[in-house]
Amino acid sequence: MLNGERYARQTVLGAIGSAGQRTLAESDVLVVGCGALGSAQAEFLARAGIGRLILADRDILEPHNLQSQLLYDEKDVRERLPKAEAAARRLRAVNSSIKIESVITDVTAANIRELAGRADLLLDGTDNFETRYLLNDAAVSSGKPWVYGGVLGSDGMVLAVHPGRGPCLRCLFEDPPEMGLLPTCNTFGVLNTAVAWVAALQVTEALKLLLGAETAEFKFHTLDIWRGTVNAVAAERRAGCVCCGERRFDFLDSKRGSSSSAVFCGRNAVQVTPERRIAPDFARLRERLTPLGTVTFNGVVLEFTSGAHRLVVFPDGRVLVNGTMDTAEARSLVAKYIGS
Repeated sequence: MLNGERYARQTVLGAIGSAGQRTLAESDVLVVGCGALGSAQAEFLARAGIGRLILADRDILEPHNLQSQLLYDEKDVRERLPKAEAAARRLRAVNSSIKIESVITDVTAANIRELAGRADLLLDGTDNFETRYLLNDAAVSSGKPWVYGGVLGSDGMVLAVHPGRGPCLRCLFEDPPEMGLLPTCNTFGVLNTAVAWVAALQVTEALKLLLGAETAEFKFHTLDIWRGTVNAVAAERRAGCVCCGERRFDFLDSKRGSSSSAVFCGRNAVQVTPERRIAPDFARLRERLTPLGTVTFNGVVLEFTSGAHRLVVFPDGRVLVNGTMDTAEARSLVAKYIGS
């Protein structure tokens, strides 16, 4: 299919046009998180003709993802594919004329500079505030735009950040909420139509930023699709903002990326990240673990089940330990079966 025909109903829009479509085709976008928001963002962007998509996510697909993560199907879940890989495979079939790269990794202070350096714009498809504030630091420090978004229940919020022109995330919310104070999608639920609504607004803001659309003022959008309400209030840079004002990048300059353990919210799982990110030798690992339990390997990730615990080994060396929320126990299991 000729690209001129593919994008005909988009280029006829006065806000885009043929020149704008060429700009989109020359643009690189990093989507961080390929869950509910990120997978919808990626599909909108692929269909819009963004030249290169970089899809970064740390997780694999589970059955409960299918309710709100519209890009995936039951076959992806059966194959236990990493979300970034499943998204890339699907979108290559949707639009073979663009470049799509899957990055199966945990986005941290150790790798965000390299990832952000390859993109013109960053999109927030994450499910935690730590990574969102890290994205804000990375974008402001490099002067690259990004679009924040969040959804919970039937509510959502969106903020487009253009460093140096409008407010950053810390202008509005100086610090992330303390862990455990806010509900999560696992405990509060999420409506899939709210996900699509928020992702659509995020991508619209992203397209405007990529096309250099003039913005008289920046707005913070809040949505409630169940009640059918939308509010947009003017958002302004805050004098003395620690990030875009003082240029102090607390999250970017953290020591994350060394050996660490993180409890996955609502998942009864702990992620164990080695200090040195070395790709595992899956063939040797499979041979060693087979006598000790059930081992499956789909060509991307290896899963090992023994008793009540299931260990998922990723290409970057991370291990997701299912069946515990005790970080000490998780580390012990990794050392026992995988090696420290």
